[in-house]
Order: sequence, then C-alpha cells, then structure tokens
Amino acid sequence: MKPLFLLIEILLILGVTIKTIEAEKHSKKQKGRNVTTQVSVNKVKQDLSNILEQGKPINIISKKENLLENKKNQHKLRRKGIRNKDLWKRNKDHLKPQAKNNSTEEGDQLFKTGIKILQQSKSQKQKAEAYIFFAKAADMGNLKAKEKMADALLFGNFGMQNITAAIQLYESLAKEGSYKAQNALGFLSSYGIGMEYNQAKALIYYTFGSAGGSMMSQMILGYRYLSGINVLQNCEVALSHYKKVADYIADKLEKSEGIPVEKVRLTERPENLSSNSEILDWDIYQYYKFLAERGDVQIQVSLGQLHLIGRKGLDQDYYKALYYFLKAAKAGSANAMAFIGKMYLEGNAAAPQNNATAFKYFSMAASKGNAIGLHGLGLLYFYGKGVPVNYAEALKYFQKAAEKGWPNAQFQLGFMYYSGSGVWKDYKLAFKYFYLASQSGQPLAIYYLAEMYATGTGVLRSCRTAVELYKGVCELGHWAESFLTAYFAYKNGDIDSSLVQYALLAEMGYEVAQSNSAFILETKKAKILEKEKMYPMALLLWNRAAIQGNAFARVKTGDYHYYGFGTKKDYHTAATHYSIAADKYHSAQAMFNLGYMYEHGLGITKDIHLARRLYDMAAQTSPDAHIPVFLALMKLQTVHLLQDILFFNFTKRWKWMTLDNTVGPYWDLFVIGLIVAVLIFLLKNRYG
Repeated sequence: MKPLFLLIEILLILGVTIKTIEAEKHSKKQKGRNVTTQVSVNKVKQDLSNILEQGKPINIISKKENLLENKKNQHKLRRKGIRNKDLWKRNKDHLKPQAKNNSTEEGDQLFKTGIKILQQSKSQKQKAEAYIFFAKAADMGNLKAKEKMADALLFGNFGMQNITAAIQLYESLAKEGSYKAQNALGFLSSYGIGMEYNQAKALIYYTFGSAGGSMMSQMILGYRYLSGINVLQNCEVALSHYKKVADYIADKLEKSEGIPVEKVRLTERPENLSSNSEILDWDIYQYYKFLAERGDVQIQVSLGQLHLIGRKGLDQDYYKALYYFLKAAKAGSANAMAFIGKMYLEGNAAAPQNNATAFKYFSMAASKGNAIGLHGLGLLYFYGKGVPVNYAEALKYFQKAAEKGWPNAQFQLGFMYYSGSGVWKDYKLAFKYFYLASQSGQPLAIYYLAEMYATGTGVLRSCRTAVELYKGVCELGHWAESFLTAYFAYKNGDIDSSLVQYALLAEMGYEVAQSNSAFILETKKAKILEKEKMYPMALLLWNRAAIQGNAFARVKTGDYHYYGFGTKKDYHTAATHYSIAADKYHSAQAMFNLGYMYEHGLGITKDIHLARRLYDMAAQTSPDAHIPVFLALMKLQTVHLLQDILFFNFTKRWKWMTLDNTVGPYWDLFVIGLIVAVLIFLLKNRYG
C-alpha cells in the first residue's frame, strides 16, 4: 500500500476515533466531567467524505487542474496567431513551480493549524481533529505533517496504531532526508518490531539520524557508547553525544524552568499502582478542589502549583493557577504571593508580563521572609527587570534565599561565582552552590556541574561523572512526556501502544522505561512481538535496568537465569545477581533466594549455616519476609532432624540415600506442606 493512499485510510480511522471519543466523553459527563467541544462530528464527517469522494490524492488533482489550465492558455495563444513554441514552453515551466508553491503553502498552513489545535486543545476529541489537518497537509507533501502521521501510526495515538503502515511512511520519509524517520527506523530495527531484528542496521540509522540533527538519536548513541551496547564502550564519545543534547535542553531551561516528569513504575503492587502518588486521581482532585473552595490555604497553593506547570497528570492551566494563588494570597500565604510574582515576571495568558506587578508581589512575599520571594527580587536586580541592574542587591537576596534552602537561589549564587557576574570568579564556591542546588534536582545546576567535570574547571576532570550528570539533564527533554501517555495507555488496556512508547524511552536510556518495558513483555500480552522473542527481550531490558541501579530488576535478572526464561538455566549467574542485589541494595527477596541456593547447593557450595544467616537477614530487612523465612527455617530444622533420626543411626547397616532419591525432587515442598498442616492442627486443638 502506498503511503499517500494510507493517509486516506487514516482519515477514516480518525473519523471513527472521534465518534468513539465523543461516546466516552458522553459517559464521563455522568460523573461530572464536562468537556467543551468546539467541532461537530458532522463537520468532520463531511470533510472526510469530501476527501474520499475525490478518490485520488489532492496533489494529483492539482496536477490535472494545472494541465487543463495550460491547455487553455495554449489554445488562446493559437487563436491569436502566436505560434512561438518557446513562449508556450516558458509559460508552462512558470506554472509548474507556481502550482507547487501554492500546494506547499497550503500544506504548511494546514500543518500550522493542526499544531495550533494540538497545543490549545484539552479534550481528546479536539486533539484527534488536529490529525485530520496533519493528514491533509501530508497528502500535499508536507514533510513535518508526514512525520506526525507516521508517529501517530507507530505509537497508536487515538487508537490508530498500524506498525506496517508506519514503517512504509518512515521509509518514504527517510528517502526525503527526515532525521526523525531515521531515528524511528533505528528503534524498530533495534527491537525487531515490524522489521528484522538488526542491531547493526539500527546503529546506522541512529548515526544518520544524529548527523541530521535528531536529539533522540544523539541521546541513544550516547547511552550505547556509555554502556557498550553493540559498540565499544567509549566514555569520551558518549560525552560528546550527551553534551549536544544537554546544551539543547539547558538552552530551553534558561528560558523557562523545566517541568518535572512523572515516571510511574509498573512494577509496583497493583493496589499502589491504582492510587499512584505520581498521578492525581480524579476523585482526589475533586476533593482537593472542595477543600480549596472551603478555604484551605495549603491546598490552594498546591493546586495552583500543579496547574502552573501541569503536574500529576493535570493540564497546564494558567487561569486556574492564578485563581488559586490569588485566593491563598488574600488569606496571607507568602508562597502564593511569590508564585503570583513569578507568573507576572515570566508572563503568560492569565498574567501578562509585568515587572512592576512582579516586584510588588515578590516584595510582599519577601517581607514575610519567604525564600521564593527573596529569590524573585534577586532575579529582578540581577537582570534589571523594572529596576536598574544591581549585582550587589541581587547577591544579597540570593544569599538570603539560599540560606533558607531554596535551590534556585543556590544555583544563581553558583552562576554568579562561575561567570564572575558582580563578584570575583571563584570556581570552588561555584561548585559548592551548584552541588547544593543539584541535591534538590535543580536541572541547570546539574548541567553546570557536568560542564565543570567535563572541562576540569574547579574540579578534577571526570568523564564518567560528567556523562552521568549530562544524562540526567538530557532526560528532562520534551520526549519524556511520553511517560504519561504510555502510562495512561497501559491503564486503559492499550498494551501495544504503551509498550512502543516505553520501549523507545528505554532505548534512550531511561531506567524506569526499561523496567516498565520488561514488565509488559513478561506478561506476554503484547501483540507487536512474537511470543518467543518476549522473554529474551525482557531479560535484556531487566539487565540494562539492573546495571543502572534498579534492585528489583537485578533480582528479576537472577530469576530469569535461575528458571531459564529467555536464556539457559545458569544457577551460578543467578546466584551472582542475587548476591549483588543483597549486598548492594539490601534486597530481602535476593537474600531469601540466595539463602535457598546455599541451602541446596545450587550453583554455589552448600552451606547450611550461611543459608540460615541469609534467611534471618531477609526477615530483619522486610516484614513481608517473616512468614516465608519462618517456614523455610522450620523446613530446614525438620529436614535435619529427619536426617539425624532416620539415616545417621543406620549408616552401618544401609547405604546413605539422599532425600531426592527416597522422597522425590520436590520433597522440600512436601515437608513445608507437612509443617503447615501440623501447625494448623495444633492451633485448631488449642483454640478449638
């Protein structure tokens, strides 16, 4: 199927999707979730039918119209007696680029309209409508619109996932020089999703993508060279790739503060996952709104902050943020005053940029000793916004705010000493303040620390430390927003869409995405990979997450080697992973597993005393391990008692016979069952 004709099919899917979304919204209205709709479904259906009635792509029709116009012009010239073929040829050559330009301009306009709708829309229905504009623009040859449609087909936006169609469109785009298409094809080759599993080809695609300007390809290559994935491990090359992405992110962060990204772990218990602290449930949000309207100042400030930057799954809404901040400020909240000052300093739809108003609210907050207000006044004096530039005043306010532990003020102090703005350059002091701010996760402080370690400025140069710090900054990129969409897709049962999004983030080096992807693959519910590939791929991802410090992933890697999932059974390797998890991360599960292996001599030398010690440590580490440890120790004592009674005293008359030969390979489970039965019998007789 040709890519252009695929777009017509996509438009049909979008029409059905919009109807489905409308039905879902109608059912949600019964729960009090009203959604404002701006476009009628009838209008969308009419647009779809008009496109489908045309039967052929718009660019083909444009060519026919141009040809007809050329013939008319030629006929007029002949009627006037003009037989100059050169003149007609010049007219024809002139009309072709003119028609092409008109089509290009129309495609660009449609794409911009789609982007505008996507940015301003809050409902899924309105966002789906944006893709109709992208489809029309793509049909006119707009490269960016084609990329949008290919991404929608790959990631399953609005239920329109079609991996085969996405690959065809990406291959077409790659020939046109699209670096986004190169990155996507590299990702698909790396996992073998819809394409042949080929790491060498993936590396080539990523290399071309990074050369074309893909920040995601740069990040993937940085992670591969850092970890030695299908390339020779090379810290300096990894540093080069990560620095390019970190410079790009830092430039964005300097214009506006970065938005923290919620990264939900699917490996949490189901009861914790359903009420995850990273995502605010609708019912809880409604309860918070009720408390805010009742006058709870702390809740008002919290809701204002959530709406200001779009946290916990809530949409960014400056009007709601300002509304809650104003209510809290009237009640005397210094934090609310400071945040209002921040809104007016940066400027947005609800609070247009106004230095005087920002100064007023910052001063009100600072007079109450508020760190955010003090930092805000420091910014005004540092950049000369509404007041003359005064580094001495800025330094004074930054120091006061930093003493109260405000990380942004600590960063500003570090920057003043790093750049020598109003003070003598002092790299040791700069490092001190950058480090303090980085402990609270201040992204620009982390970036400048990376710069210092990369260049050896004020500290001993360390490539590895610089790369790790740059990596942390890179993970704040806009692509991390996929964590939310992937989580909601998983929660809604769209496993394939969730897996593709998590897998791409995993390829970029996100540890949480690696463990989430492995978790989904382990369930074998995904349909985009063959069943036999799932366990090996899950093992690969668990191992990558384990290397990055995930204790649960380390235990899982041990389990896969112990049971032979996705690899051959290897007790020695399993014991090695359990030992790392137990020693480095104090994992109770790893301690218990290792104790069991020492008890039975699986992959390691049998040691009953060490097994007992590990069981005891597991019980001390986690309350959940008490019952399993109790049963394991009871089994251990019972088995040794049986061995002493039944075998030790009779060795002179009979040959030694192991329990495996006499009772069977699962004798330990039999003994545990026997112990449980005896305990139940005793308890029943005691309390009966």
